[in-house]
Amino acid sequence: MFVDQAIITVSAGDGGDGCVSFCRGKGLPKGGPDGGDGGKGGDVVLAVDDGVNTLIDFRGRPEWSAPAGERGRGKQQYGADADELVIRVPAGTIAIDDERGEVVCDLGQGESAVVARGGRGGFGNEHFKSAVNQAPRKATAGEPGERFRLRLELKLIAEVGLIGLPNAGKSTLLRALTRATPKVGDYPFTTLSPQLGIAELDPARRMVLADIPGLIEGASQGAGLGHDFLRHVERTSVLVHLLDASPADGSDPIAAYRTVRAELAGYGEELAHKPEIVVLNKVDLLDEGAVEAALAEVRGRIPPGKELMAISGATGIGMRALLERLWRLLHEDEG
Repeated sequence: MFVDQAIITVSAGDGGDGCVSFCRGKGLPKGGPDGGDGGKGGDVVLAVDDGVNTLIDFRGRPEWSAPAGERGRGKQQYGADADELVIRVPAGTIAIDDERGEVVCDLGQGESAVVARGGRGGFGNEHFKSAVNQAPRKATAGEPGERFRLRLELKLIAEVGLIGLPNAGKSTLLRALTRATPKVGDYPFTTLSPQLGIAELDPARRMVLADIPGLIEGASQGAGLGHDFLRHVERTSVLVHLLDASPADGSDPIAAYRTVRAELAGYGEELAHKPEIVVLNKVDLLDEGAVEAALAEVRGRIPPGKELMAISGATGIGMRALLERLWRLLHEDEG
């Protein structure tokens, strides 16, 4: 099961209390203050783990608490600082303060961040001794650790995003280009959660592709699961916009194209300006002469300068050319 959102409460450890103690022993009839300070409470840390790829583990554990610092003791013994609590999350996880709506951290590969800081330990009475107060009976309590309600959101980190209306053939294409095995069927919303796959052109050239579930009209306003799906498009570098060359319902492929483009623009300008290849899919269902005619019609109705290719995810037509073009787009700045 792919889970890409979770609400958790994180509590850093409280600081340990300071100690009130007086030295007693032979030759020390009056003794002196020797109460140690308390230890620092444990921090709560989010850390990316390559072995974690979903937030499903948080569904059954909404509360995460770090240990408290140790209390101070007599004989000038300071309490030990508590260990931090490390919470393993997938790359691409964003932690948001659920009350204020502010982003706490946005974690990429190999990154970590402290999301709640442990409380400082309290002072023991030794801390308060002075020339005018040689027997202080004062100690302070440890400070409480920070506590936050966090909303975790996972944005898939993929280089190429496959977008289009439901049934455009994205799952079939992902399966053809990679070893991913998304379920494919002849019904709307075939894919209910994003799927990742790795396309290998050769041992030295690999790309991560994401099949983004079909976007419908109104997705940018939250219709269906629009906001959830559009979030996953944000991190991709290049978009492959699939159009069905032969829709079973007789709909207009260009109308489908404009619907999805409107939703991208409605969600954010940055998303709308990502590099995009328009791909006419399922051309195996057209007669040989009809393919060129379909390409010419699409080319005349999409914005000038948009790159257009014809493929068939089912039969493999144009697969290699598409992969090579995607690789060049992703690495053209490398010279």
